Amino acid sequence: MSETGTIVKNVVEYIVSEIVEDKKSVKVDIASSSEESVQIEVRTSPDDMGRVIGKRGRVARAIRTVAQAAADEEGLDSSVEFID
Repeated sequence: MSETGTIVKNVVEYIVSEIVEDKKSVKVDIASSSEESVQIEVRTSPDDMGRVIGKRGRVARAIRTVAQAAADEEGLDSSVEFID
């Protein structure tokens, strides 16, 4: 089977790529994964980070919610960090 958390990574990568202007700058990595959880790190260009986080963190919160829904499909807990 593929690496744990791959579905979560792909979902987050797709969402972030659709939000930003510079799609080539998007980097989504699995920082760590175990049998129970997966941690995703998201990097974008500095100009696009504001779009990804959104006003008062609403977009970031929505991305985390969708990531957790994807993680539920794999029976995992997820966390998503946005790295400057």
